[in-house]
Parts: sequence; C-alpha cells; structure tokens
Amino acid sequence: MNATELTIEKFESFLLDVPTIRPHILSMATMHSQTIVLLRITFSDGTVGLGEASTIGGLAYGDESPEGIKVSLDSYFAPLLLNQPYKSVGGTMLRISKNIVGNRFAKNAIEIALMDAMGHRLGVPVSELLGGRIVDHIPVLWVLASGDLSKDIAEAEEMIASRRHNVFKIKIGKRSVDQDVAHVAAIKQALGDAASIRVDVNQAWTRWQANRGSAMLADAGIDLIEQPLRHDDIEGMKQLVQQGRIAIMADESVQGPKIAFDMTTAYSADVYSIKIAQSGGLSEAARVASIVSISGAAPYGGTMLEPHIGTMASAQLFSTFPSLEWGTELFAPLLLKEQYVNETLDYVDFGLTVPNSPGLGISLDEDKVSYFSRK
Repeated sequence: MNATELTIEKFESFLLDVPTIRPHILSMATMHSQTIVLLRITFSDGTVGLGEASTIGGLAYGDESPEGIKVSLDSYFAPLLLNQPYKSVGGTMLRISKNIVGNRFAKNAIEIALMDAMGHRLGVPVSELLGGRIVDHIPVLWVLASGDLSKDIAEAEEMIASRRHNVFKIKIGKRSVDQDVAHVAAIKQALGDAASIRVDVNQAWTRWQANRGSAMLADAGIDLIEQPLRHDDIEGMKQLVQQGRIAIMADESVQGPKIAFDMTTAYSADVYSIKIAQSGGLSEAARVASIVSISGAAPYGGTMLEPHIGTMASAQLFSTFPSLEWGTELFAPLLLKEQYVNETLDYVDFGLTVPNSPGLGISLDEDKVSYFSRK
C-alpha cells in the first residue's frame, strides 16, 4: 500500500436512545423515544465523517431495526472498509453493494458519513457533491400524531402562529375509517385555509376502505393521502390515482430506483416520498428523484424520523431538487426532547434553512452522545 494512500482508520457505531416530546402514534406502533444508529468514520488524513440511521417503530414498520443495523455495520461493513485503500464515495459504495445484499439503511449511514468527510476534505457542503443546491430554504411540515383532537388543533394553531409550520400530516389507520375521517375533518375545519392538511395511513387500509376513505377525505378538503394500501399493492394504488379524487402519495412502496421506475411507468402515484434510507443512500435517492421527475409525478422529501445528521443529509439532497411542490417532512429533530449535536437547526418561515458550511454542517456534542448511548 502506498504510504500516501487514503484509508479508513476508525469505524465506530453507537446506539442512542433519545426520548420524544410526546407519544408519536402510527397505525402499527406508538413511539415514546427514537433509537438512532450513529456512525463515525475517521480517515488517515484526519478527516471525520458522520452518518446516521433510524427506523420508525423498530421492526413493526420495516425489515431493518436499529440493533440489526449496528450489528451489520460492525460485523460486515467495517471489515470491508477498515485499512483498505479509499478512492471515492462511488467506488466504495459499489464495492459494498457487490459484497452486501440489501441492508439499505446501513448503506445509507455509510454513504452519509463518506460524503460528510468528502465535504470537509474539499471545504464544500454535501449538496455540492450531489449536483449543487438550487435553494437554501426548504418547506417542512409537522405531523399531528397525538390522537387527541383538541391537542392536535392547539398544536397546529401554535405552529402557524409562530411561523414554524403551516402544513400538517395526520397519522390515521388505527381507528375505523369513519372515526379517522371525522378527526381529520374537524382539524381541517378548525384551521381552515390557514393550513394544508394531509393524512398518512401507513398501509393500514384495504382497497374498499381506501375507496371509501379517499372520497370522504376529498369532501373534507384534505389535500393528500399517503400510502393508503400495502406497499406491494401497486394496482390498488393505480386505481386510486385514476379516480382523481385526491392526490395519492407512495411512501413505503418506494424502495429504490427499480421500484420507483415500475411504479411511475404504471402511474401508481401522484407524489413519491423520497427517503434516503429507504432508497439505500443519497446517490440512490437522487436516482429515485430523477425517475419521479422525468415521469411527470412529484417528488416529496420524506424521512425515516432520522434526527439531526440524517435530516441534514436529506436536506442537502432535497435542496438540489428543481421542484418541491409538496415540500418535505424533515421535522424529526423537533420531535426529540434533547439534541446530541452542537448546532441548532434553523426552522423558520415554515421551513428549514440548509447551511453552507462544509460537509453536513453538523458536529457531535460528545457529552450528550455518551449520555444517550446504550450501555
């Protein structure tokens, strides 16, 4: 090995358990805390890159869990990377893909860290490594997920008044269609034209429920339904789109470029949630966004409730999108009671400001990392 060759000298992963400000209720789970896989990669030139992975409700949501991600990173990814010649982000991710099947969330954490380090090495933000940003401020919605009508309305009104959020997503699917629609309609009626209201069913409805619910939600003035059907029911999603009652967004269905291509060619959604973890990394998420945009559908900036590092990585990518008609949902750092980074993300004027500092623009508060680390 050439003495001047760049190598990865350290590969460290941590599990952090951070409590949320309130219960976050989904159709398949209720979250009281978020478990985060934190990754730190140190190169032979002293450059450090940070990565992050998280899931929603553990294995109740998808096929990767924080604990499994950490085991995979330590047992399979680290041996591929440690003390090996390092040439580029793309070359490294290709080598990983040839040796490790699946594990999209873990691969995402790796690529975030590699791009963060590259940004620091070159003195540019990660957005410049992804084609260059178009905007410095991206719209961000807030999720009303307490399940309590009066609390949801009060929370939304406070967000609008403080100019933090004026677009709201409501998690439904645990109750009957009639109960859920009544809850959502009451919130829309209370907020009126001051807010856009969307719902996220998280795959909980049958086709019959979706047909009935979509008509009722459209009549109530709701703007969009996210993933009403199972992730693999592409035909059912297509039928809802063809009815044209209300915008239909695909989320759990969008698991990488190939599936995005299949769905867009079948006209199975109006809007597609782009998630860097679900796509398998920043580069793959950028490919998904290109496919969606070329198809004439709309890309949307999604989240796996990644806190500060994952959120900023997503924001760096989303800032390069030519259009964000439906905005983003990069609210996860605001859902945590405490933060474990030194920087406070700038949520203002109904959105998030994307910093221009090198890499992700994020550094760790080592004391907080130690405090929240699972022992």
